[in-house]
Amino acid sequence: MERLEGGGEGQSWYRRTDPRGRALLMVLLPLAGVYLCQLVTLQDGAAAARVAHTLGPIFDERSRVLVLGTMPSPRSREVGFYYGHPQNRFWRVLERLYGQPVPPDTAGRRSFVLRHGLALWDVLAACDIVGSSDASIRHAVPNDVPALLASGGIKRVFCNGQRAYALYLRYLDAACGLPVAALPSTSAANAAWSLERLTEAWRVIL
Repeated sequence: MERLEGGGEGQSWYRRTDPRGRALLMVLLPLAGVYLCQLVTLQDGAAAARVAHTLGPIFDERSRVLVLGTMPSPRSREVGFYYGHPQNRFWRVLERLYGQPVPPDTAGRRSFVLRHGLALWDVLAACDIVGSSDASIRHAVPNDVPALLASGGIKRVFCNGQRAYALYLRYLDAACGLPVAALPSTSAANAAWSLERLTEAWRVIL
């Protein structure tokens, strides 16, 4: 097993090969005094790439609840809007919460979000990341979320997933000063949560 350079504060990165010959990235994450081990499969020796956030925040004067992800996935960056991967259940959760279909196009989704008093953005403005694996994030730079909050009527902040929440607490919580809570990730990787369970957990944003 090879130890790699880098990683976030308190993190340790190791690279090893599993019995099937796949390269794995092992990330040890400190959480509440306990180290959690996450394994990430690397595709053909994939390495972390520096990624910059290319999507602006979605908000207007009606926005009261801010939902923050970690960083746009490669698919979201490709389509130019949030939660663009078809297997991410974010939009299906909103459909169930509001009892209305979410339009498939970017303009329609933007309108849907704003009409229901929501705002969308991400915690990070840039980071090194392997594919779309939040566990692999290092060298993170936060977005200017305090400036966004100062410009409107947002009263509550929710983070989509524990990784977004941990990064928010580390980089932004002290400067933002608003109530914040973690919600279960809508990513398909969070397979332990059914769509029904996610919808119930996300009902707090209403």
